[in-house]
Amino acid sequence: MAAPQKKDPNKYAKNADIQADTLVKTLTSVGGLILMLIGLAGLGMEFFKDGGVLTKALSWLFDTSTHMMLIPVIIGVLWLMNRMMSSTNPNESKKSGNIPMYAMMAIGAFYLFRFLTTGGF
Repeated sequence: MAAPQKKDPNKYAKNADIQADTLVKTLTSVGGLILMLIGLAGLGMEFFKDGGVLTKALSWLFDTSTHMMLIPVIIGVLWLMNRMMSSTNPNESKKSGNIPMYAMMAIGAFYLFRFLTTGGF
């Protein structure tokens, strides 16, 4: 039979001085999230439509055996990017790991601008 665990009455006392985010910081975070979602939707529409970027890129890549030799190079570049952006210590993160987030926010801003000026994606 396991012994009952003692309950610490001051378990959350260390969190007593944590303040909530300001309204501006919260709105900035929500705006960034919305831009990222717009970017994902826009890229999804561009990649997966008929005759889209994904179809053209894959047909070019598998067109000849010379182009197919680029597959290991692409995999190597993706591996190097992963090594550059991720940390070996799971308790810390690198600043370069935020690059994909900012890139997706920029893509979202582009698609939002395109939607507002042309009325469609």
